[in-house]
Amino acid sequence: MQNEKHPLPHEFPEHAIDIAKLKSDDPAFAALAKEYHQLDHHIYGLEASNIPTTDANFIELKTRRLVLKDQIYQKLIQGDF
Repeated sequence: MQNEKHPLPHEFPEHAIDIAKLKSDDPAFAALAKEYHQLDHHIYGLEASNIPTTDANFIELKTRRLVLKDQIYQKLIQGDF
């Protein structure tokens, strides 16, 4: 396991300013970002603590984080803000 956090500004450094703006101006984006952050924190906690979980659960969590990351990226590249 990697035991590494994946904050959005780190994942998309070229969009760090846009992320901050969208989080404050777009409630839908803010909700996506919040869910992503909470999920990333949960995954990191599982990895760091070696809390037992099934592989299927861990894969499901990471897959959801990836889906959220893709949705966030799509909003960032649309540039409608």
